[in-house]
Amino acid sequence: MQLRRTDILDAARELIDADGLDEFSARKLAAALKVTPGDLQWHFPDRQSLLEALAEDLMAGVGEPPPAGPWDRRLITLAHRLRRALLGLRDGARLLSGTFVTEPNTLRAARTGTRVLIEAGLPPDQAAWTVLAITHYIVGHVIEEQSVRPKLPADLSGVDDLNRELAATVTADPARRFEFGLGLLIDGIRRLF
Repeated sequence: MQLRRTDILDAARELIDADGLDEFSARKLAAALKVTPGDLQWHFPDRQSLLEALAEDLMAGVGEPPPAGPWDRRLITLAHRLRRALLGLRDGARLLSGTFVTEPNTLRAARTGTRVLIEAGLPPDQAAWTVLAITHYIVGHVIEEQSVRPKLPADLSGVDDLNRELAATVTADPARRFEFGLGLLIDGIRRLF
């Protein structure tokens, strides 16, 4: 059976989902595929190139043009797509942040967001910087969302008010925290117009 690129990426996704990004290696991937590590090098010369291909694959569909409407709704749609894509793979945000991919899916996502803001009236440089800032927020949020949480004590009655509030922040619904932060960014972008 000939080893195909899609088979390698699918197996890599399964291993990362099962064991996490830190435990992922070409040797483990080769063993899962029942091939030698050298067989993988026909498609991916090293671990980094494989991770870049996975990151590019994660971005598929993120940059499709959002439905017509106001710029802020369109940008919010793109932000949610990116978050969902990153949450679709264990350590997906760490994977993306550890690569610098300039392939079609990744570039399409950046171009689509930038185009939305240019059409709304921002100069191209500010539009691109804004998309980069939103992307950094989303990736950072999802890294935190996908990280292992410390166990908090069930009884916080002996904890001062500030620490109790900080504990509540850590345990709050990640989707609600994401919406709140995204809303702050969108409100800030409105000031640019």
